Amino acid sequence: MCSTTTDTATKAESISTLGIHHLGLSVPDIKQTAVFFIEQLGFTQIGGNADYPSIFISDGTVMLTLWQISSVENMTTFDRKNNVGLHHFALKVANIEELERLHLQLAVLDDVEIEFAPEPLGQLPFKHMMCLIPGGIRLELISA
Repeated sequence: MCSTTTDTATKAESISTLGIHHLGLSVPDIKQTAVFFIEQLGFTQIGGNADYPSIFISDGTVMLTLWQISSVENMTTFDRKNNVGLHHFALKVANIEELERLHLQLAVLDDVEIEFAPEPLGQLPFKHMMCLIPGGIRLELISA
């Protein structure tokens, strides 16, 4: 079925959400994960709660809320192929040159595991890379 401009306008008027407000991530060490985003990707700490250990950070577009898990000894690491939940999350970077620069910067860190270096994203005019950040969460970086 072919969509018309009127169909698109009607659908847009019926959408109740306005995009993601924030993404909450449970991590084994909120300080280590916050430092990664602040020092490596330029995020800024914008809040948090010491009583329910959390740190809130933002790049000016997206907010991440990092939550300290209660027991690192009893944690279960995420298996994207067998667990329901977050497969990965993706952040957009300015261009392919910035993506390549970030890859070189992150590749030398002991607490980051590069899953794959920047490569074409299918037939699209973008490149992307995937890495595991401190705490083991998969982060995809995509050139704009």
